[in-house]
Amino acid sequence: MFSIDLNSDMGESFGAYKIGNDSGIIQYVTSSNVACGYHAGDPMVMDNVVKLAKEHGVAVGAHPGYPDLMGFGRRKMVLSFAEVKNYMKYQIGALMAFTKSYGLRLQHVAPHGALGNLCQYDREVSKAICEAVCEIDPSIMIFYCAGAVLGDEAEKMGLKTASEIFADRAYMDDLSLVPRKQPGSMITDEDLAVERCIRMVKEGKVKTINGNDVEIRGDTLCVHGDGAKALAFVERIRKEFTNENITIKNFG
Repeated sequence: MFSIDLNSDMGESFGAYKIGNDSGIIQYVTSSNVACGYHAGDPMVMDNVVKLAKEHGVAVGAHPGYPDLMGFGRRKMVLSFAEVKNYMKYQIGALMAFTKSYGLRLQHVAPHGALGNLCQYDREVSKAICEAVCEIDPSIMIFYCAGAVLGDEAEKMGLKTASEIFADRAYMDDLSLVPRKQPGSMITDEDLAVERCIRMVKEGKVKTINGNDVEIRGDTLCVHGDGAKALAFVERIRKEFTNENITIKNFG
């Protein structure tokens, strides 16, 4: 029997600007990655998503990113070790105020966007993130992109980890994500997305943008909440995984 956690990025609306369909998607996932106000999100949005998560029995994780609302956290920034660490503490702490007010615990931290991509190979940035988590609450899990050094650094510090794979993103041969500006970086075909997800879970393999089969391990499967087909993807994944005897369940 195969099983996996299903997560989505949520709370990425801001003020009058709506991004994603949190109320729809949360009915199908088992974990949520909630924006913490830096790349997206605001106090009202954060409160609403945490409330929805409690109502639907969905675990809450922090989705901290660069302080870059205009770029949605997907532009590179050069920050010091201390800046990365304290930006993480600031965002995680903000979300924890909301989880605590609803009687929930923060399950995980999943770095967002350009910051998350940097964790694929940058050990100093990865260490800064892990140190922040250790100093806040060492029981919090780290979600790291499959193959990223962030997972290694987290395990060195004794943190629990989960390898994250993506339903809607294409991979390079080294398991880094294909840059969004490159053609083919996003998987938009529902049938192809589901087929890739099933293979990653059951066979531990994925075909890269270059057409090569590489090994990949996933503990949690992500659908980007801002994608045009995000709701359709989580619905199809739920249905097709049931047909394939893949159980979707949270770590707890």
